[in-house]
Amino acid sequence: MKLKSSEDHQQIGELSRSLGVTTRTLRLYEQMGLIDPPQRTEGGIRYYTKDDIRRIKFVLKLKELGLSLQQMQELAEIYSETKMPDKIMPRLIELLDSHTDAIHRRIGKLSSLARDISEYRRRIVDFYGIPR
Repeated sequence: MKLKSSEDHQQIGELSRSLGVTTRTLRLYEQMGLIDPPQRTEGGIRYYTKDDIRRIKFVLKLKELGLSLQQMQELAEIYSETKMPDKIMPRLIELLDSHTDAIHRRIGKLSSLARDISEYRRRIVDFYGIPR
């Protein structure tokens, strides 16, 4: 079967360009079970359906939210077992809450560091009489 890309499906190269990821990333996601293996042409070329693309976009959104590959893999396994997205949502919320807490801790540390740097700068300016 020879395919041209259309609204219903895309070949791996075109999809990777449109999503801003590498073909290697898509293959890794497939290998890790984050996405189902796509259909292939007789020549072995991967092509992705609308459902595949929706799933990849979901994985990319999880990555954008800061989830690790291991956390994404955990969610993929839960989804694969039940095939019901609503079953992964409680775990997703738990992971997102944990991630948000970590971000707030990091913000606190960075704020403290910014205050320390400002104070150190002020002392240098005062000690050496450098004009502000």
